Amino acid sequence: MSQERVFSLRNPWFTVSVGGTLAIAVAGILIGFIWLPSANSAFSERGLWATICSAAGVPSSWYGGGGNVGGTAPSDVVVLPPLRSVRADANSIGRGATIATQNCSMCHGVQGTVQVTAPALAGQYADVAYKELRDYQMGLRQNAVMQPIIAARSEQDLHDLAAYYASLPRAGAAEVLPSGAKPDATAVKLAMQGDPLRNIAPCAACHGQLDRKGAAPWLGGQSSVYLAAQMRAFASGARHNDINEQMRNVVRQMTPDEIDSLAKYYAAMQ
Repeated sequence: MSQERVFSLRNPWFTVSVGGTLAIAVAGILIGFIWLPSANSAFSERGLWATICSAAGVPSSWYGGGGNVGGTAPSDVVVLPPLRSVRADANSIGRGATIATQNCSMCHGVQGTVQVTAPALAGQYADVAYKELRDYQMGLRQNAVMQPIIAARSEQDLHDLAAYYASLPRAGAAEVLPSGAKPDATAVKLAMQGDPLRNIAPCAACHGQLDRKGAAPWLGGQSSVYLAAQMRAFASGARHNDINEQMRNVVRQMTPDEIDSLAKYYAAMQ
């Protein structure tokens, strides 16, 4: 049989295989980007295009570069990546250390290590620390303690603080598993594989184990109390400074037990 006859529309095997492949591709697109997103409770509020973009993990509008972008609901985000580079020079780190010692150490620890209800900042990515500080400063992330402290700080102060905490070595696990115990299997699966049927992306795809997306924090070694509280705040909408609703879309699909398991999994991570 010649090559021309195999790849011919007159060949029923070729026609059926191509048609079947196209049908499967179209069905996958319809299910993954329209049917599953439309099952989300916020579908009617956001519209079809925003829902499809959210399912694909991309912004629903074109982004032209870094900078401070004022936003309104559903996503209140001041800073979008890529952020201005934070030069971790000695002067910047020194200034950040002075500010941190005077204003931050009571809640976050002298070396930025783990606290129960406040995040551990030591070794956190500089762009993450800067983004959260800016969001607090603009009132787009709410906290009665943080906002008065950060309100009058300059842009340079925020970059210096971010550089200082990024320069510190990360602490070890916040919570140690009992001897011989293994991490919860459900938490490991959600962290490393997610659950596509529930529109849950793997945590590690954004937070650093498999890949890292801009402004997504490193979670290892945080207090499980703090992590669970933040996930519940995203799920309820009380916290809404995530980019394009990505955190809210994920944690809304999780059960309370799954949230607690994930929080303990990351708290025990080195």
